[in-house]
Amino acid sequence: MQRLGIPVSDDTILRQLKRDAAVAQRNSKIRVVGIDDWSWRRATSYGTIMVDLERRSVIDILDDRSVENAAKWLRSHPSIEIVSRDRCGLYAQATREGAPQARQVADRFHLVQNLRSAIEEQMNLSGRATGRAILSEDAIVDAATHRRRARLAHRQSRQEIFDMLHALRQQGLSYSEIARRTGYERRSITKWLKFEAPPDRRRAALNPTSPWYFEAFLAQCWRDGNRRGRHLFHDVKQRGYTGSFSNLERLLGAWRRAERRQADDVPPAALKSEPVRDPETGHAISPVVAAALCIKPRGLLTDRQARKVDALKQGSEAFAEMRRLAMRFNGILRGKRSAPLDAWIDDAIDSDLIPIMRFARVLRRDIHAVNNAIELPWSNGQAEGQINRLKTLKRAMYGRAGPELLKARMLPRLHTK
Repeated sequence: MQRLGIPVSDDTILRQLKRDAAVAQRNSKIRVVGIDDWSWRRATSYGTIMVDLERRSVIDILDDRSVENAAKWLRSHPSIEIVSRDRCGLYAQATREGAPQARQVADRFHLVQNLRSAIEEQMNLSGRATGRAILSEDAIVDAATHRRRARLAHRQSRQEIFDMLHALRQQGLSYSEIARRTGYERRSITKWLKFEAPPDRRRAALNPTSPWYFEAFLAQCWRDGNRRGRHLFHDVKQRGYTGSFSNLERLLGAWRRAERRQADDVPPAALKSEPVRDPETGHAISPVVAAALCIKPRGLLTDRQARKVDALKQGSEAFAEMRRLAMRFNGILRGKRSAPLDAWIDDAIDSDLIPIMRFARVLRRDIHAVNNAIELPWSNGQAEGQINRLKTLKRAMYGRAGPELLKARMLPRLHTK
């Protein structure tokens, strides 16, 4: 600023920017808000961005992603009538707590993206027989008892030690001689020989430092398809988990091993399923490509893509069924009528395609927000665009990108006047 001949310090300018942002936040009255998360550090820490969808501008930036702070912010804006969000259950819960009068709108892009992911998972399972199997209830229970089995094995080894010490004592050996032969401390031998059965170690009560404390919540997330360790780590920390990521990964690793064992038990008939091949090149069509083609309307397909779709429909009954469901789902989203959605969910659940069934059940749990997404014009597209802008600013001001300054640069100056 001195080079421009303005007698003001950099800190004064930054302080004024932050003050203007605070004034803009107090004076803003909004009716339609879009909520989304953004990453301070990818897969580690997140913040929350609030966007006025009517004015197409950022309203506020929160420095964390939590139900409590998001609900508190929503309660401070009682004029909100509509909340647009992605499929994150965190913001759904925050809206129910902070703005119960508002109508929630699920983002249509994320709805289609979730369907595409379910189709890809199914193609992995049925088309290539190399994909991730769905962890069953028995497998979860089997993995959850891993610690109990380990403890039982340890107890059996303690029984062997106990029997050996008593056998040596019955031979007339002294405590000192038993200690010399076995290598155990004389005091420990004395204690063990006082008991008629090997003493068992006391189990410590579970506490929030252990992921097993949140076993029910983690198992439900796992069954719903949320299996990424970092995502689960963040979600469980929001519920009070104070342990480490590596400790959580040990639990998830046991579930993954149980899942692989379940995949190894697939009947031979399922393993003989051959991937569908491209009619032009002869190469196997990957599940990623198949899923992308499955949700694409016929009118938008190129000639080559159309031939691939026809080959997939002929070579895979699962793909043909998912193609019919996907086209119906796209038609419902574009038709602006939510009435046919219930019938679509019933048909998807009756399809016997596990990932599609899971997707349909999740839709039913969030049915009101999905219906609003079909009937109302609002979406989270603006919020996604503002997040791209936020990332650019955050990287440009690396080292000084605190919440206050980042908010000051994101909020429009027009609102401060």
